[in-house]
Amino acid sequence: MAEDKSKRDSIGMNMKGCQTNNGFVHNEDILEQTSDTGSSADNLQHSNTSILGSQEPDFKGVQPYAGMPKEVLFQFSGQARYRIPREILFWLAVASVLVLIAATVAIIVLSPKCLDWWQEGPMYQIYPRSFKDSNKDGNGDLKGIQDKLDYITALNVKTVWITSFYKSSLKDFRYGVEDFRQVDSIFGTMEDFENLVAAIHDKGLKLIIDFIPNHTSDKHTWFQLSRTRTGKYTDYYIWHDCTHENGTTVPPNNWLSVYGNSSWHFDEVRNQCYFHQFMKEQPDLNFRNPDVQEEIKEILRFWLTKGVDGFSFDAVKFLLEAKHLRDEIQVNKTQIPDTVTQYSELYHDFTTTQVGGMHDIPLDQYSTEFMGTEAYAETIDRTVMYYGLPFIQEADFPFNNYLTMLDTVSGNSVYEVITSWMENMPEGKWPNWMIGGPDSSRLTSRLGNEYVNVMNMLLFTLPGTPITYYGEEIGMGNIVAINLNESYDTNTLLSKSPMQWDNSSNAGFSEASHTWLPTNSDYHTVNVDVSMSENFITHSP
Repeated sequence: MAEDKSKRDSIGMNMKGCQTNNGFVHNEDILEQTSDTGSSADNLQHSNTSILGSQEPDFKGVQPYAGMPKEVLFQFSGQARYRIPREILFWLAVASVLVLIAATVAIIVLSPKCLDWWQEGPMYQIYPRSFKDSNKDGNGDLKGIQDKLDYITALNVKTVWITSFYKSSLKDFRYGVEDFRQVDSIFGTMEDFENLVAAIHDKGLKLIIDFIPNHTSDKHTWFQLSRTRTGKYTDYYIWHDCTHENGTTVPPNNWLSVYGNSSWHFDEVRNQCYFHQFMKEQPDLNFRNPDVQEEIKEILRFWLTKGVDGFSFDAVKFLLEAKHLRDEIQVNKTQIPDTVTQYSELYHDFTTTQVGGMHDIPLDQYSTEFMGTEAYAETIDRTVMYYGLPFIQEADFPFNNYLTMLDTVSGNSVYEVITSWMENMPEGKWPNWMIGGPDSSRLTSRLGNEYVNVMNMLLFTLPGTPITYYGEEIGMGNIVAINLNESYDTNTLLSKSPMQWDNSSNAGFSEASHTWLPTNSDYHTVNVDVSMSENFITHSP
């Protein structure tokens, strides 16, 4: 009996533990219940009976209190007033995490990406025949460029841009290409080119080269096969029937060459006329032909595997012509049609800046490629079309030569060029700026010596990629007019005179007795050595 009583007292004390909190303040309701001895006894008896009978305790009517055991806690956790706030807090936490993830993704997508190599620093454009002669023949060459890489590096240039050096005739100065996979012997050999690429990359520089997809030389193998209607080459060029009698050709329409007169020329072998935007020795490729597009891609792959990092596509606004052959509209409608022979006398709506073309040349399989386009049009809004559409990438940027068109300079004129480009450039695209080029008059000759430093400083402070044409950094000017007995405009030669390195013979350009173009008479005072000494920069000779 004593043992039974002791056991019951122990159980009773355990149940009483449900009503105490080991030092915490009691719940007022609990205090009221414990003050009623009878009720407390009944409860104790009931509890003892439940425990002894292996039944779950009944907590009905019990209020939550600090230190309550889990059995009591579970009774209250399922109640709506406790469950709903808990679920609200849970879903708020989930929503917060989702919002944080979405914000992170948005920041990554919208934040400016890391700059590509062609955005990281200036480009330096070289006309190779006039940069440095290494073999004493009076012509600049690829080895000469390699010899002067220390100078280029000293300018903090990041990219070297070399204009056309392909095997070709001299017509239009290397732009009538006979073979896109060969180096013209004037400039050296393919081995010389490979050595130059390796040296450029060893200096931490990148290389882009000119590419001319619009036309070839009439000596090109493709054209010779097209004349004879050989296989797939039959339609590699733009051929059309025309009338040719007694040495006189009646062309299919009034389209004109850039150099004047009809852009159609009769070929006696094929007995048809072919189309040429430039010289008759430069027939236009039929860029709508898929086989031609594939040939172009293969040529690009060839040079990319040689280590070239990108291309400047020349004359791309001439790539496509309208499929119809309607006459272009005369600028002066009262002019007698037969007297319209100059390119400026027509509006060239059917032969320039046609939709399509560049996006058919993908370079996305290469990780370091660059595509720039020389697509100089009449207005900036037409030139920036070559950036492409929102979902169709064309050029990384069309080269911006509008500062080179300023013959007089003022704050307003410079401001208009800059703001016009920035306002017309598609959102998210990258600008670029040039103050000189092979086909532009030298800055000094256009604006005067006093503007050389100012314009060069402007070039390097504008947003985007600055592009310097060789010699502009030291203030070289045009040479005097010369006569090469050519049938087209030779004024573009005036800005292609030999680089002026020092005050020695031929301005340090060549040790030959005669150079392909004369040096400027001011080379004694305008040269690299003088410029370097004035700016306290040293370079290897």
